[in-house]
Amino acid sequence: MDIDFPELIEFSPNPYVLMDRDLRLVWMNRAYLAVTMRAHDEIVGRTMFEAFPSDPESESFRLLDQSLRNVLETGEVDEIAVIRYDIARPDGSMEVRYWSATHTPLKDADGRLRFILQHTVDVTELHRLRQLRDEVGLVKRAERVQARNRDLARESQRLVDFFQQAPGFVAVLGGPDHEFQMANAAYMDLIGRDDVIGQTVAEALPEVVGQGFVEILDRVYRTGEPYLGQREPVMLESGDDPGATRRVLNFIFQPIFDEDDTVTGIIVQGYDVTDQFEYEQRQALLINELNHRVKNTLAVVQSLAQQTFRDVPDSQAAMATYKARLHALATAHGMLTESSWRPASVQEIVQLTVGAAFGETDGRLVLRGPDFLLDPEVALALTMIVHELATNAIKYGALSNDTGQVLVEWSIDAGEECDVLSFGWRESGGPEVSPPQRQGFGTRLIRSGITSKRGTKVDLSYEPAGVECDLEVSLECGARRGGGISSPAVPG
Repeated sequence: MDIDFPELIEFSPNPYVLMDRDLRLVWMNRAYLAVTMRAHDEIVGRTMFEAFPSDPESESFRLLDQSLRNVLETGEVDEIAVIRYDIARPDGSMEVRYWSATHTPLKDADGRLRFILQHTVDVTELHRLRQLRDEVGLVKRAERVQARNRDLARESQRLVDFFQQAPGFVAVLGGPDHEFQMANAAYMDLIGRDDVIGQTVAEALPEVVGQGFVEILDRVYRTGEPYLGQREPVMLESGDDPGATRRVLNFIFQPIFDEDDTVTGIIVQGYDVTDQFEYEQRQALLINELNHRVKNTLAVVQSLAQQTFRDVPDSQAAMATYKARLHALATAHGMLTESSWRPASVQEIVQLTVGAAFGETDGRLVLRGPDFLLDPEVALALTMIVHELATNAIKYGALSNDTGQVLVEWSIDAGEECDVLSFGWRESGGPEVSPPQRQGFGTRLIRSGITSKRGTKVDLSYEPAGVECDLEVSLECGARRGGGISSPAVPG
Protein backbone atom coordinates (compact mmCIF):
# COMPACT_ATOMS: atom_id res chain seq x y z
CA MET A 1 0.00 0.00 0.00
CA ASP A 2 1.43 3.35 -1.03
CA ILE A 3 1.11 6.06 1.60
CA ASP A 4 1.71 9.73 0.82
CA PHE A 5 3.37 10.77 4.07
CA PRO A 6 3.60 14.51 3.24
CA GLU A 7 -0.11 14.52 2.48
CA LEU A 8 -0.75 12.51 5.68
CA ILE A 9 1.10 15.07 7.82
CA GLU A 10 -0.57 17.93 5.95
CA PHE A 11 -4.00 16.67 6.95
CA SER A 12 -2.96 15.52 10.46
CA PRO A 13 -5.05 17.07 13.26
CA ASN A 14 -1.80 17.67 15.18
CA PRO A 15 -0.10 21.02 14.53
CA TYR A 16 3.42 20.82 13.05
CA VAL A 17 5.85 23.51 11.95
CA LEU A 18 9.38 23.10 10.53
CA MET A 19 12.18 25.62 11.21
CA ASP A 20 15.69 25.87 9.79
CA ARG A 21 18.81 26.54 11.90
CA ASP A 22 18.01 30.28 11.84
CA LEU A 23 14.57 29.48 13.30
CA ARG A 24 12.85 30.55 10.07
CA LEU A 25 9.52 28.84 9.37
CA VAL A 26 9.93 26.79 6.18
CA TRP A 27 6.84 24.59 6.35
CA MET A 28 3.72 24.11 8.47
CA ASN A 29 0.59 21.96 8.15
CA ARG A 30 -3.03 23.04 8.07
CA ALA A 31 -3.61 22.22 11.74
CA TYR A 32 -0.79 24.59 12.71
CA LEU A 33 -2.21 27.43 10.62
CA ALA A 34 -5.66 26.84 12.10
CA VAL A 35 -4.55 26.78 15.73
CA THR A 36 -2.37 29.89 15.31
CA MET A 37 -4.98 31.76 13.22
CA ARG A 38 -2.44 32.54 10.48
CA ALA A 39 -2.21 32.20 6.68
CA HIS A 40 0.69 30.31 5.06
CA ASP A 41 2.08 33.29 3.14
CA GLU A 42 1.81 35.48 6.22
CA ILE A 43 4.39 33.56 8.27
CA VAL A 44 6.48 31.33 5.99
CA GLY A 45 10.06 32.58 5.65
CA ARG A 46 9.87 34.59 8.85
CA THR A 47 11.55 33.61 12.10
CA MET A 48 9.48 32.17 14.93
CA PHE A 49 9.70 35.37 16.96
CA GLU A 50 8.93 37.55 13.90
CA ALA A 51 5.85 35.51 13.09
CA PHE A 52 4.75 35.36 16.73
CA PRO A 53 6.24 38.34 18.59
CA SER A 54 6.76 38.20 22.34
CA ASP A 55 8.42 40.53 24.82
CA PRO A 56 12.10 39.41 25.09
CA GLU A 57 11.91 40.01 28.83
CA SER A 58 8.86 37.78 29.29
CA GLU A 59 8.89 34.21 30.53
CA SER A 60 7.12 33.15 27.32
CA PHE A 61 9.99 34.36 25.16
CA ARG A 62 12.63 32.99 27.54
CA LEU A 63 11.18 29.46 27.74
CA LEU A 64 10.64 29.09 23.99
CA ASP A 65 13.98 30.63 23.06
CA GLN A 66 15.86 28.47 25.56
CA SER A 67 14.19 25.26 24.34
CA LEU A 68 15.08 26.00 20.71
CA ARG A 69 18.64 26.93 21.67
CA ASN A 70 18.99 23.68 23.59
CA VAL A 71 18.14 21.69 20.45
CA LEU A 72 20.60 23.69 18.34
CA GLU A 73 23.39 23.28 20.87
CA THR A 74 22.87 19.65 21.90
CA GLY A 75 21.15 18.08 18.89
CA GLU A 76 18.70 16.42 21.31
CA VAL A 77 14.90 16.57 21.69
CA ASP A 78 13.68 19.28 24.09
CA GLU A 79 10.22 19.62 25.61
CA ILE A 80 8.22 22.43 27.18
CA ALA A 81 5.58 20.97 29.45
CA VAL A 82 3.47 24.10 29.49
CA ILE A 83 4.07 27.64 28.33
CA ARG A 84 1.84 30.66 28.10
CA TYR A 85 2.28 32.17 24.66
CA ASP A 86 -0.45 34.59 23.62
CA ILE A 87 -1.56 34.67 19.95
CA ALA A 88 -2.80 37.70 18.02
CA ARG A 89 -6.36 37.41 16.65
CA PRO A 90 -7.17 38.55 13.11
CA ASP A 91 -8.55 41.79 14.59
CA GLY A 92 -5.21 42.52 16.28
CA SER A 93 -6.28 41.73 19.85
CA MET A 94 -4.30 39.16 21.87
CA GLU A 95 -5.74 35.84 22.97
CA VAL A 96 -4.29 34.09 26.02
CA ARG A 97 -3.08 30.64 25.03
CA TYR A 98 -1.24 27.82 26.85
CA TRP A 99 0.81 25.30 24.89
CA SER A 100 2.76 22.12 25.31
CA ALA A 101 5.57 21.83 22.77
CA THR A 102 8.09 19.23 21.62
CA HIS A 103 11.12 20.29 19.55
CA THR A 104 12.71 17.47 17.57
CA PRO A 105 16.02 17.86 15.65
CA LEU A 106 16.03 16.59 12.05
CA LYS A 107 19.53 15.68 10.83
CA ASP A 108 21.03 14.89 7.43
CA ALA A 109 22.93 11.72 6.51
CA ASP A 110 26.12 13.14 8.01
CA GLY A 111 24.45 13.76 11.35
CA ARG A 112 24.31 17.55 10.93
CA LEU A 113 21.22 19.28 12.28
CA ARG A 114 19.23 20.78 9.40
CA PHE A 115 15.78 21.51 10.78
CA ILE A 116 13.76 21.60 14.01
CA LEU A 117 10.26 20.10 13.96
CA GLN A 118 7.91 21.68 16.49
CA HIS A 119 4.84 19.74 17.56
CA THR A 120 2.52 21.99 19.57
CA VAL A 121 -0.58 21.15 21.53
CA ASP A 122 -2.99 23.88 22.58
CA VAL A 123 -3.62 23.10 26.25
CA THR A 124 -5.48 26.27 27.08
CA GLU A 125 -8.66 24.46 28.02
CA LEU A 126 -6.70 21.86 29.97
CA HIS A 127 -5.04 24.64 31.89
CA ARG A 128 -8.37 26.22 32.75
CA LEU A 129 -10.41 23.07 33.33
CA ARG A 130 -8.59 20.70 35.65
CA GLN A 131 -11.49 18.54 36.70
CA LEU A 132 -10.98 15.86 34.07
CA ARG A 133 -8.49 13.14 34.90
CA ASP A 134 -6.31 13.44 31.79
CA GLU A 135 -6.28 17.19 32.06
CA VAL A 136 -5.26 17.03 35.72
CA GLY A 137 -2.35 14.72 34.83
CA LEU A 138 -1.04 17.16 32.22
CA VAL A 139 -1.30 20.15 34.54
CA LYS A 140 0.43 18.23 37.31
CA ARG A 141 3.20 17.38 34.89
CA ALA A 142 3.67 21.09 34.25
CA GLU A 143 3.55 21.80 37.96
CA ARG A 144 6.21 19.17 38.64
CA VAL A 145 8.45 20.76 36.03
CA GLN A 146 7.88 24.18 37.53
CA ALA A 147 8.52 22.82 41.04
CA ARG A 148 11.72 21.26 39.79
CA ASN A 149 12.72 24.59 38.33
CA ARG A 150 12.02 26.27 41.67
CA ASP A 151 14.17 23.63 43.42
CA LEU A 152 16.95 24.26 40.94
CA ALA A 153 16.67 27.98 41.55
CA ARG A 154 16.90 27.45 45.31
CA GLU A 155 19.87 25.10 44.85
CA SER A 156 21.55 27.65 42.60
CA GLN A 157 21.05 30.29 45.25
CA ARG A 158 22.56 27.98 47.86
CA LEU A 159 25.61 27.48 45.67
CA VAL A 160 25.90 31.24 45.25
CA ASP A 161 25.67 31.64 49.02
CA PHE A 162 28.39 29.00 49.55
CA PHE A 163 30.54 30.76 46.96
CA GLN A 164 30.11 34.10 48.68
CA GLN A 165 30.80 32.70 52.14
CA ALA A 166 33.82 30.57 51.21
CA PRO A 167 36.70 31.26 53.66
CA GLY A 168 39.23 31.57 50.85
CA PHE A 169 39.08 34.17 48.09
CA VAL A 170 37.53 33.03 44.80
CA ALA A 171 37.03 34.81 41.48
CA VAL A 172 35.91 33.62 38.05
CA LEU A 173 37.52 35.25 35.02
CA GLY A 174 36.07 34.85 31.54
CA GLY A 175 37.65 35.01 28.11
CA PRO A 176 41.18 35.80 26.95
CA ASP A 177 41.02 39.28 28.50
CA HIS A 178 40.23 37.80 31.95
CA GLU A 179 37.01 39.66 32.63
CA PHE A 180 35.62 39.36 36.17
CA GLN A 181 32.41 37.32 36.04
CA MET A 182 32.11 36.42 39.71
CA ALA A 183 34.03 37.26 42.88
CA ASN A 184 33.17 36.33 46.46
CA ALA A 185 33.26 38.50 49.57
CA ALA A 186 36.74 37.32 50.58
CA TYR A 187 38.13 38.38 47.19
CA MET A 188 36.48 41.79 47.44
CA ASP A 189 37.94 42.23 50.92
CA LEU A 190 41.38 41.28 49.63
CA ILE A 191 41.43 43.88 46.84
CA GLY A 192 39.45 46.48 48.83
CA ARG A 193 36.90 46.97 46.05
CA ASP A 194 33.45 45.69 45.12
CA ASP A 195 32.98 47.13 41.60
CA VAL A 196 35.15 44.82 39.49
CA ILE A 197 32.45 42.64 37.89
CA GLY A 198 32.44 43.22 34.14
CA GLN A 199 35.96 44.66 34.13
CA THR A 200 39.12 42.94 33.02
CA VAL A 201 41.89 42.27 35.52
CA ALA A 202 44.04 44.91 33.82
CA GLU A 203 41.24 47.46 34.13
CA ALA A 204 40.20 46.63 37.69
CA LEU A 205 43.67 45.97 39.14
CA PRO A 206 46.21 47.86 37.00
CA GLU A 207 48.81 47.55 39.77
CA VAL A 208 49.16 43.77 39.22
CA VAL A 209 49.98 44.11 35.50
CA GLY A 210 53.54 45.22 36.15
CA GLN A 211 53.95 42.46 38.73
CA GLY A 212 53.55 39.79 36.05
CA PHE A 213 50.22 38.30 37.12
CA VAL A 214 48.38 39.13 33.89
CA GLU A 215 51.18 37.43 31.94
CA ILE A 216 50.69 34.33 34.09
CA LEU A 217 46.92 34.43 33.44
CA ASP A 218 47.63 34.71 29.70
CA ARG A 219 49.89 31.65 29.88
CA VAL A 220 47.31 29.60 31.80
CA TYR A 221 44.61 30.56 29.28
CA ARG A 222 46.90 29.77 26.33
CA THR A 223 48.33 26.46 27.59
CA GLY A 224 45.52 25.12 29.77
CA GLU A 225 48.08 24.40 32.50
CA PRO A 226 47.20 25.57 36.05
CA TYR A 227 49.57 27.84 37.94
CA LEU A 228 50.20 27.33 41.66
CA GLY A 229 51.52 30.29 43.63
CA GLN A 230 53.08 29.63 47.02
CA ARG A 231 53.65 32.57 49.33
CA GLU A 232 53.84 35.04 46.49
CA PRO A 233 53.93 38.72 47.43
CA VAL A 234 51.54 41.07 45.65
CA MET A 235 51.05 44.82 45.98
CA LEU A 236 47.39 45.88 45.95
CA GLU A 237 45.98 49.38 45.88
CA SER A 238 42.75 49.61 47.85
CA GLY A 239 40.02 51.80 46.46
CA ASP A 240 39.83 53.70 49.76
CA ASP A 241 43.58 53.88 50.39
CA PRO A 242 45.85 55.59 47.85
CA GLY A 243 48.84 53.63 49.15
CA ALA A 244 49.66 50.09 48.08
CA THR A 245 49.39 47.20 50.54
CA ARG A 246 51.73 44.21 50.43
CA ARG A 247 49.97 40.87 50.81
CA VAL A 248 51.39 37.34 50.72
CA LEU A 249 49.15 34.79 49.00
CA ASN A 250 48.82 31.07 48.37
CA PHE A 251 46.69 30.67 45.24
CA ILE A 252 45.96 28.70 42.09
CA PHE A 253 44.96 29.86 38.60
CA GLN A 254 42.83 26.93 37.40
CA PRO A 255 41.70 26.91 33.73
CA ILE A 256 38.01 26.32 32.95
CA PHE A 257 37.31 24.00 30.00
CA ASP A 258 34.17 23.61 27.90
CA GLU A 259 32.94 20.31 26.47
CA ASP A 260 35.47 20.61 23.64
CA ASP A 261 38.39 20.97 26.09
CA THR A 262 38.80 24.60 25.08
CA VAL A 263 39.79 27.05 27.81
CA THR A 264 36.99 29.57 28.35
CA GLY A 265 38.08 31.16 31.59
CA ILE A 266 40.10 30.86 34.77
CA ILE A 267 39.16 30.26 38.41
CA VAL A 268 41.30 32.18 40.89
CA GLN A 269 41.23 30.56 44.33
CA GLY A 270 43.47 30.92 47.35
CA TYR A 271 44.17 32.21 50.82
CA ASP A 272 45.75 35.32 52.26
CA VAL A 273 48.67 34.04 54.39
CA THR A 274 50.16 37.44 55.15
CA ASP A 275 49.62 37.16 58.90
CA GLN A 276 51.11 33.64 59.01
CA PHE A 277 54.09 34.72 56.90
CA GLU A 278 54.77 37.76 59.08
CA TYR A 279 54.44 35.62 62.22
CA GLU A 280 57.00 33.14 60.88
CA GLN A 281 59.31 36.01 59.96
CA ARG A 282 59.09 37.38 63.49
CA GLN A 283 59.56 33.87 64.91
CA ALA A 284 62.66 33.34 62.78
CA LEU A 285 64.05 36.67 63.97
CA LEU A 286 63.45 35.73 67.61
CA ILE A 287 64.99 32.27 67.15
CA ASN A 288 68.06 33.77 65.48
CA GLU A 289 68.36 36.21 68.35
CA LEU A 290 67.99 33.35 70.82
CA ASN A 291 70.65 31.33 69.00
CA HIS A 292 72.99 34.32 69.02
CA ARG A 293 72.52 34.82 72.75
CA VAL A 294 72.97 31.12 73.51
CA LYS A 295 76.19 31.03 71.50
CA ASN A 296 77.43 34.08 73.36
CA THR A 297 76.49 32.47 76.68
CA LEU A 298 78.31 29.24 75.78
CA ALA A 299 81.37 31.29 74.77
CA VAL A 300 81.27 33.10 78.12
CA VAL A 301 80.90 29.76 79.96
CA GLN A 302 83.89 28.36 78.04
CA SER A 303 85.95 31.46 78.80
CA LEU A 304 85.08 31.27 82.50
CA ALA A 305 86.08 27.61 82.55
CA GLN A 306 89.40 28.37 80.88
CA GLN A 307 90.15 31.14 83.34
CA THR A 308 89.08 29.02 86.30
CA PHE A 309 91.19 25.97 85.35
CA ARG A 310 94.11 27.91 83.88
CA ASP A 311 96.21 27.64 87.02
CA VAL A 312 94.96 24.16 88.00
CA PRO A 313 97.75 21.58 87.47
CA ASP A 314 97.09 18.84 84.87
CA SER A 315 93.68 20.28 83.93
CA GLN A 316 94.25 20.27 80.15
CA ALA A 317 92.57 16.91 79.57
CA ALA A 318 89.58 17.78 81.72
CA MET A 319 89.30 21.14 79.97
CA ALA A 320 89.39 19.47 76.54
CA THR A 321 86.59 17.11 77.57
CA TYR A 322 84.59 20.01 78.95
CA LYS A 323 85.01 22.03 75.73
CA ALA A 324 84.00 19.01 73.64
CA ARG A 325 80.78 18.67 75.64
CA LEU A 326 80.07 22.36 75.23
CA HIS A 327 80.65 21.96 71.50
CA ALA A 328 78.20 19.02 71.34
CA LEU A 329 75.61 21.07 73.19
CA ALA A 330 76.17 23.99 70.81
CA THR A 331 75.89 21.69 67.79
CA ALA A 332 72.59 20.24 69.00
CA HIS A 333 71.27 23.69 69.77
CA GLY A 334 72.33 24.93 66.33
CA MET A 335 70.62 22.01 64.61
CA LEU A 336 67.37 22.71 66.44
CA THR A 337 67.65 26.42 65.76
CA GLU A 338 68.06 25.84 62.03
CA SER A 339 64.79 23.88 62.07
CA SER A 340 63.09 26.62 64.16
CA TRP A 341 62.94 24.22 67.12
CA ARG A 342 60.81 21.83 65.20
CA PRO A 343 61.27 18.04 65.54
CA ALA A 344 64.73 16.70 64.59
CA SER A 345 65.62 13.49 62.73
CA VAL A 346 67.28 10.64 64.68
CA GLN A 347 69.62 9.97 61.75
CA GLU A 348 70.64 13.62 61.52
CA ILE A 349 71.34 13.75 65.27
CA VAL A 350 73.68 10.74 65.11
CA GLN A 351 75.46 11.80 61.92
CA LEU A 352 76.10 15.39 63.01
CA THR A 353 77.13 14.47 66.56
CA VAL A 354 79.56 11.70 65.62
CA GLY A 355 80.85 13.71 62.69
CA ALA A 356 81.56 16.71 64.91
CA ALA A 357 83.69 14.53 67.23
CA PHE A 358 85.28 12.13 64.74
CA GLY A 359 85.22 13.89 61.36
CA GLU A 360 84.49 11.99 58.13
CA THR A 361 83.22 8.54 59.14
CA ASP A 362 83.99 6.83 55.77
CA GLY A 363 81.76 3.81 56.43
CA ARG A 364 82.85 3.48 60.04
CA LEU A 365 79.38 4.49 61.19
CA VAL A 366 76.42 2.31 60.09
CA LEU A 367 72.90 3.69 60.62
CA ARG A 368 69.71 1.62 60.46
CA GLY A 369 66.31 2.95 61.34
CA PRO A 370 63.26 4.86 60.11
CA ASP A 371 63.34 8.54 59.24
CA PHE A 372 61.67 9.48 62.50
CA LEU A 373 61.48 12.92 64.11
CA LEU A 374 61.99 13.56 67.83
CA ASP A 375 60.70 16.56 69.70
CA PRO A 376 63.38 19.13 70.66
CA GLU A 377 63.68 18.05 74.31
CA VAL A 378 64.38 14.40 73.44
CA ALA A 379 66.61 15.39 70.49
CA LEU A 380 68.82 17.56 72.71
CA ALA A 381 69.23 14.83 75.34
CA LEU A 382 69.97 12.16 72.72
CA THR A 383 72.63 14.43 71.22
CA MET A 384 74.51 14.61 74.54
CA ILE A 385 74.31 10.83 75.01
CA VAL A 386 75.57 10.13 71.48
CA HIS A 387 78.40 12.61 72.05
CA GLU A 388 79.55 10.75 75.16
CA LEU A 389 79.36 7.39 73.37
CA ALA A 390 81.26 8.76 70.36
CA THR A 391 83.93 10.37 72.56
CA ASN A 392 84.47 7.09 74.41
CA ALA A 393 84.64 5.17 71.09
CA ILE A 394 87.24 7.62 69.74
CA LYS A 395 89.41 7.40 72.86
CA TYR A 396 89.13 3.75 73.81
CA GLY A 397 86.72 1.90 71.53
CA ALA A 398 85.90 1.04 67.95
CA LEU A 399 86.82 4.46 66.53
CA SER A 400 90.27 4.49 68.18
CA ASN A 401 91.85 2.35 65.42
CA ASP A 402 91.51 2.07 61.64
CA THR A 403 89.16 -0.91 61.40
CA GLY A 404 86.48 -0.60 64.07
CA GLN A 405 82.83 0.12 63.31
CA VAL A 406 79.84 1.47 65.19
CA LEU A 407 76.36 0.16 64.37
CA VAL A 408 73.51 2.43 65.43
CA GLU A 409 69.99 1.03 65.17
CA TRP A 410 66.68 2.48 66.25
CA SER A 411 63.01 1.70 65.89
CA ILE A 412 59.66 3.10 66.95
CA ASP A 413 57.18 0.71 68.49
CA ALA A 414 53.67 1.21 69.75
CA GLY A 415 53.51 0.99 73.54
CA GLU A 416 50.44 0.46 75.69
CA GLU A 417 49.71 4.18 75.74
CA CYS A 418 52.49 5.98 73.84
CA ASP A 419 55.10 5.25 71.17
CA VAL A 420 58.45 3.92 72.38
CA LEU A 421 61.86 4.77 70.90
CA SER A 422 64.37 1.88 71.04
CA PHE A 423 67.94 3.06 70.38
CA GLY A 424 70.99 0.80 70.20
CA TRP A 425 74.74 1.58 69.95
CA ARG A 426 77.10 -1.34 69.26
CA GLU A 427 80.84 -1.19 68.68
CA SER A 428 82.98 -3.86 66.99
CA GLY A 429 86.46 -4.25 65.56
CA GLY A 430 88.18 -2.05 68.14
CA PRO A 431 90.55 -2.91 71.00
CA GLU A 432 89.32 -5.38 73.59
CA VAL A 433 87.12 -3.60 76.10
CA SER A 434 87.02 -3.99 79.86
CA PRO A 435 84.73 -2.21 82.34
CA PRO A 436 86.16 1.09 83.66
CA GLN A 437 87.52 1.18 87.22
CA ARG A 438 85.39 4.18 88.07
CA GLN A 439 82.26 5.81 86.74
CA GLY A 440 82.95 9.23 85.26
CA PHE A 441 80.60 12.08 84.33
CA GLY A 442 80.07 10.75 80.81
CA THR A 443 78.98 7.35 82.05
CA ARG A 444 76.64 8.93 84.56
CA LEU A 445 75.16 11.14 81.83
CA ILE A 446 74.49 8.11 79.61
CA ARG A 447 72.96 6.08 82.44
CA SER A 448 70.71 8.99 83.40
CA GLY A 449 68.99 8.49 80.05
CA ILE A 450 66.70 10.94 78.30
CA THR A 451 64.48 13.21 80.34
CA SER A 452 60.95 12.06 79.77
CA LYS A 453 57.72 12.19 81.67
CA ARG A 454 57.47 8.45 81.04
CA GLY A 455 61.08 7.68 81.98
CA THR A 456 63.98 5.95 80.22
CA LYS A 457 65.52 2.50 80.42
CA VAL A 458 69.30 2.32 79.82
CA ASP A 459 71.45 -0.80 79.47
CA LEU A 460 75.18 0.07 79.15
CA SER A 461 77.56 -2.88 78.96
CA TYR A 462 81.31 -3.20 78.27
CA GLU A 463 81.56 -6.36 76.19
CA PRO A 464 85.06 -7.52 75.15
CA ALA A 465 84.16 -6.98 71.47
CA GLY A 466 82.97 -3.44 72.14
CA VAL A 467 80.67 -1.17 74.13
CA GLU A 468 76.94 -1.80 73.79
CA CYS A 469 74.27 0.68 74.88
CA ASP A 470 70.52 0.22 74.59
CA LEU A 471 68.02 2.96 75.42
CA GLU A 472 64.25 2.70 75.57
CA VAL A 473 62.32 5.97 75.79
CA SER A 474 58.57 6.42 76.15
CA LEU A 475 57.72 9.38 73.94
CA GLU A 476 55.11 12.00 74.68
CA CYS A 477 51.60 10.68 74.04
CA GLY A 478 49.98 12.26 71.01
CA ALA A 479 53.29 13.72 69.85
CA ARG A 480 53.06 11.93 66.52
CA ARG A 481 49.60 13.27 65.85
CA GLY A 482 50.33 16.71 67.21
CA GLY A 483 53.35 17.30 64.96
CA GLY A 484 56.13 16.81 67.52
CA ILE A 485 56.99 13.42 66.04
CA SER A 486 56.15 12.32 62.55
CA SER A 487 55.20 8.82 61.52
CA PRO A 488 58.11 6.59 60.48
CA ALA A 489 59.18 6.32 56.86
CA VAL A 490 61.08 3.64 54.96
CA PRO A 491 64.09 2.38 56.93
CA GLY A 492 67.44 3.74 55.77
